[in-house]
Amino acid sequence: SYNTKMGYWKGGLVTVDGYGAGVITRYSMIKDKIPEAAEFHTMRIQPPPGLHYNTAMLRELCDIWEEYGSGMLTLHGQTGDIMLQGIDEANVQECFDKLNEKGWDLGGAGAGMRTAVSCAGPARCEQACYDNLELHLHALRHFVGQLHRPEWNYKIKFKFSGCPNDCTNAIMRSDLAVIGTWKDAIQVDEAAVKEWIEEKGVDALVNQVINLCPTRAISLEDGGMKIDTRDCVRCMHCLNAMPKALSPGKERGISLLMGGKNTLKVGVNMGSLIIPFMKMETEEDREKFMELVEEIIDWWDDNGLDHERIGETIERVGLRQFLDGVGLDVDINQVSRPRDNPYFKAKY
Repeated sequence: SYNTKMGYWKGGLVTVDGYGAGVITRYSMIKDKIPEAAEFHTMRIQPPPGLHYNTAMLRELCDIWEEYGSGMLTLHGQTGDIMLQGIDEANVQECFDKLNEKGWDLGGAGAGMRTAVSCAGPARCEQACYDNLELHLHALRHFVGQLHRPEWNYKIKFKFSGCPNDCTNAIMRSDLAVIGTWKDAIQVDEAAVKEWIEEKGVDALVNQVINLCPTRAISLEDGGMKIDTRDCVRCMHCLNAMPKALSPGKERGISLLMGGKNTLKVGVNMGSLIIPFMKMETEEDREKFMELVEEIIDWWDDNGLDHERIGETIERVGLRQFLDGVGLDVDINQVSRPRDNPYFKAKY
């Protein structure tokens, strides 16, 4: 409160059997004045990959929550969880048991793996470059122990975006941002390009597509368009403007960016590109990815300070030190951060 210079809620520890996280505790500091609001705990519930539900699932969830809690919920919290807001400690275990019987599980909290988030991916989007829903589920099963029983320096978050549109905002808001991408040229349907131009005109092609390419990789040629793949940075603008005419290349996979987060120790970070391209089609690909992530987390667990996100550890010790620590080679495509100085010297 601005007037009294105090907060009216304090934390504590409320858990369910076998779990060390998933319930955000709030006890009132003025329960003598408002006894009916003495407790107001929040249960974090994991959503399915891609946030896909059916009506039966949602009805079951709401019926249980109305029976044991306040009936108020948030879809979805900043971590991606379903937030069931307002329950007394005495009802938490029984509420969880009922939810668990229906297939729901608690989400992450504390210094461990947090609930992952994925976009709709190949279930609904033609731009998806890998099955992010499958990889999300694979990662969830792999790290379920660390999600329920925190054991690290601080929290770590996965977000899975099917393409560089990054609809989960992974690059800004996750420690491990898995972004779908492609390695070869954008696929061009010449007939669909011609149809688009006939409908909207060449001026629209120039003003809405060609001139807005950030690296000038597109040019006007014989009344149509030509894309210089070498200069394409996969910004997705042209594909979004002409979704029938253009689609991602055939050689698809993921890029892994690391260290995105909001303000904590060293301010806001965007993810640094660590793995420019990695196939993600088979079970073997997914296992290889999980082994890499395990290596990364082990390095952070050994080198990070208490309450320090992985991006802050890399910022403190240096990107080269991190790459050496996890056994990754330096790649010319890796970017620590976008260049902010427009000038350069020839000797560089």
